[in-house]
Amino acid sequence: MKRLLPTRPLTRLRAAAARAISGGTRRTGRPPRRSRPALVGAVGIVVAVGLLLAAFRIDDLPLIGGGDTFHAAFRDASGLAEGNEVRIAGVKVGKVTDVALARGESGPYVRVTFRVRDVELGADTGATIRIKTVLGQKYLALAPQGDGRLAEDAEIPLARTSSPFDVMQAVEGLAGTLQEIDTGQLAQAFTVLSETFADTPASVQASLSGLSRLSQTVASRDQQLRELLAHTRGVTKVLADRDAEFRKLLGDANLLLAEVQRRRDAIHTLLGATVELSQQLSGLVADNKNTLGPALRNLRTVVGVLQRNRTRLEATLTSLAPFVTAFANVTGNGRWFDSYVDGLVQGFTPTTGGR
Repeated sequence: MKRLLPTRPLTRLRAAAARAISGGTRRTGRPPRRSRPALVGAVGIVVAVGLLLAAFRIDDLPLIGGGDTFHAAFRDASGLAEGNEVRIAGVKVGKVTDVALARGESGPYVRVTFRVRDVELGADTGATIRIKTVLGQKYLALAPQGDGRLAEDAEIPLARTSSPFDVMQAVEGLAGTLQEIDTGQLAQAFTVLSETFADTPASVQASLSGLSRLSQTVASRDQQLRELLAHTRGVTKVLADRDAEFRKLLGDANLLLAEVQRRRDAIHTLLGATVELSQQLSGLVADNKNTLGPALRNLRTVVGVLQRNRTRLEATLTSLAPFVTAFANVTGNGRWFDSYVDGLVQGFTPTTGGR
């Protein structure tokens, strides 16, 4: 007889397997983390603001921004402003970043801060404020000079800087000065001066008399001069307001001149070909002069005959028009003449009653 195995261990194994399948065992592990939308939104806003500030101040970034910073001392800023160009030999190399008043040992001065990129400045570099447009826009011109290299954040002294003469300021100053002049007293002063030199030679008297008349003329036209200066100031203001349009006009004129310069060779070739054609025509006429002379005389005779018979030709053309129309109708249906003869065949009328 076969030996039977005990049944208790098998029962326990089956129960354990059933618990494992049904999930009766304990689960281990950490619960999933919950997302924090407020924290994520705050971080996103901070990153966006940082990128926006970096875009506006990209020139100040240490790796991709702006170049080397220097300073220049001027007695007068002469209309130079932040953002104006910095040029070397007419080529833009940077821009002005600040214009401020500073104080040195010799008194106050204007300190211009500018930044240049990919340029080496000599130790004796000079700076000049120059006029960019006819309407008074300025730029800072640098003249690299000297051995060595200008240290970063160094200042170009007053001895190596200069400011331009501003025409608009001079005109406005002249207008203000003339308005303060007492023209009546000026005319009286010239009159007294003329009377004082009454006993001088005739040439001096004539000069002083002319000077007196000139002062009287200026005094009599004082109101007109004031209006003229006021209108001049208005014109300068309009020109200053239309600075962008004038710059665009000058830019378009430069483009036109550049296009003409590029087409110079084509224009030169065209003019050369025209001259050569005229020479060929002149040679053709000279070579065929004996032949062209009789032909032109015969042509003149033919034109005379046509002029004398002009009325008959017009009558002929007028009479020919109906014939051409009828002929076109006859031959217009094919390669035959389409026509009919009226009354060639009599009509047949049948009779009744044997008659």
